[in-house]
Amino acid sequence: MAPRPGVVTPDYWDEACKHLAKRDRVMKKLIPQFGEARLSNKGDAFTTLARSITGQQISVKAAQSVWERFVALMGGPAHKVAPAVVLGHDVPSLRTAGLSVRKAEYLRDLAQHFEAGQVHVRQWAQMDDEAIIEELVAIRGIGRWTAEMFLIFHLMRPNVLPLDDIGLLKGISVNYFSGEPVSRAEAREVGDAWAPYRSVATWYLWRSLDPLPVDY
Repeated sequence: MAPRPGVVTPDYWDEACKHLAKRDRVMKKLIPQFGEARLSNKGDAFTTLARSITGQQISVKAAQSVWERFVALMGGPAHKVAPAVVLGHDVPSLRTAGLSVRKAEYLRDLAQHFEAGQVHVRQWAQMDDEAIIEELVAIRGIGRWTAEMFLIFHLMRPNVLPLDDIGLLKGISVNYFSGEPVSRAEAREVGDAWAPYRSVATWYLWRSLDPLPVDY
């Protein structure tokens, strides 16, 4: 399956799949189920972060619904929401897309940071994962989870293990522990075996729970 125009996929994906299938019995079964589907990056940092904020603590399906209403409110296109357009809407206006008050405030704060040049977009490629996380969590409403989603979906860093992610923990529970709840320590132990491609394994576990592609 060729990537859609304007969409970038990781050059390490095939190598990662071979590595994971060799190292992990669950991945060996999961990976072939999804054919040529893979992580993709649409190339816009602000839109990726905004979409991550809208998806916090809700299901993939609910997040998609809210995002579609938000994009419609912004006047499209879905792949590139402009910070200035977000700032043109107050919190009550943003809430009509199905956003909570808090998420609406977070989106406006994110937009203000981008408009004011307070994030170092051009330096991110040279920064390590933890340095980028530290910069992003300084923005109101962006916690470690959202920063890790950014590392995976925008920068396509290969070795992120988002232990605060509900879907990852559920995926490990279902696929490795017969549905029994898992602790962060247990999840970390499972994830350590996926290095240096923990992002890729995480993506496949998300897909195992929901056929809708995880997309930010």
